[in-house]
Amino acid sequence: MILAIESSCDDSSVAIMKASDFSLVYYEKISQEKEHAKYGGVVPELAARLHTAALPAVILRAKEHFKALKAIAVTNEPGLSVSLLPGIVAAKALAAALNLPLISVNHLVGHIYSLFLSEQIKLPLGVLLVSGGHTMILDISETGVISVLGATSDDSFGESFDKSAKMLGLGYPGGPQIQNLALKGDDRAYDFSLPLKGTKRLEYSFSGLKNQVRLACLELENSRIPSDKSRIPSENSRIPSENSRIPSQQKANIAASFERVACLHIIDRLKLAFSSQKWAHFGVVGGASANLRLRGMLENLCASYDCELLFAPLEYCSDNAAMIARAAVAKYHNKDFCENLEMHPRSSLENLKII
Repeated sequence: MILAIESSCDDSSVAIMKASDFSLVYYEKISQEKEHAKYGGVVPELAARLHTAALPAVILRAKEHFKALKAIAVTNEPGLSVSLLPGIVAAKALAAALNLPLISVNHLVGHIYSLFLSEQIKLPLGVLLVSGGHTMILDISETGVISVLGATSDDSFGESFDKSAKMLGLGYPGGPQIQNLALKGDDRAYDFSLPLKGTKRLEYSFSGLKNQVRLACLELENSRIPSDKSRIPSENSRIPSENSRIPSQQKANIAASFERVACLHIIDRLKLAFSSQKWAHFGVVGGASANLRLRGMLENLCASYDCELLFAPLEYCSDNAAMIARAAVAKYHNKDFCENLEMHPRSSLENLKII
């Protein structure tokens, strides 16, 4: 068995997986969402303190499996440095105490393996990674070499949801808040422009769309209270929903219009990728892949290209140790152990080999 630790952002998670058949014998995840929600987003220093408090207790609850362990795995890249550190320290201490080798796991590779938690990986493979920190299209060769075909030049898909939710006076995380509110709105009420429409660059950009949300909020605010400039929203100033001057139906219309265009942007750029790639399998990973509108659009896209669409189970879309354990199993079978475990908060996937 392999014990894996994940603490790259704001979730403390530990999993134990059998290397022989990928069965998950222990899994626990502690979310920090409630603690960060009052600040409208993740506060790194708070995340670090919460990881430091949570991880030892979670690891001890898995103590009955310690004798069967063959290695300790941990996320060491990329992520918030103050969040990665508690996980790495815990992994090193446990490996030293049990005299076991260490396995370092790239957090984004873990997301790829979330598609194959209980089975062998399917290669070659196309992947869309959409999360709070990343938005990219990947091509993974038959030998497991990753090529980054396109990425965002500014905000990520998930980040644009968080920031738009903040400007609308909604809670954190923004993805579920926008999705739920959008169900009550008219997604054609605001004619937000599609980012990079007509360009041939395989990249994403959500900053302009986010600014259109800001301007829509500003216009509604000014139409109701023209003299009160202090109410103008920005991505860094939260408008509490109970005090917001924006009518609830207009909020829902902005949320629905934003969600529609944000998802269309994902699909529009993916069509460029599909025009030059011939994927038999295409996977969608990351916490933001839970968005139901995006899933529906992706199903239609892959069906039009006769491509098998793969999703991670909803429980394992966001950051978790199960996916880290599954990635570690692949490295364990290749005897890919880490003699000197180091932290790399801003590492790249380009040309990384995952098997």
